Amino acid sequence: MPFVKIELTREGVTREQKQRLIKGITDLIEEVLHKDPQLTHIAIQEIELDNWGYAGEQVSVLRERGITANKK
Repeated sequence: MPFVKIELTREGVTREQKQRLIKGITDLIEEVLHKDPQLTHIAIQEIELDNWGYAGEQVSVLRERGITANKK
C-alpha cells in the first residue's frame, strides 16, 4: 500500500490542481511500481506561510519582499 505525502505552502492551490496531483502521482506509482491504484493513498498537507521557511526566512516574509516560487 503506497502512501505519498505532499507538503506545500498554503498559497491558493485549487481543488482541481490537487486532483491533478493525486491522479498524476497515483498513475506514476502504478506505471513504475505496478501498484494497484485502489491501494495508493495520497495526502496533501498545506502549511501556513509563517510556518515554512528556507534560507533563514519565513516564506511569508519572502513573499512580502516579492520572492516567489513561481516558474519564470
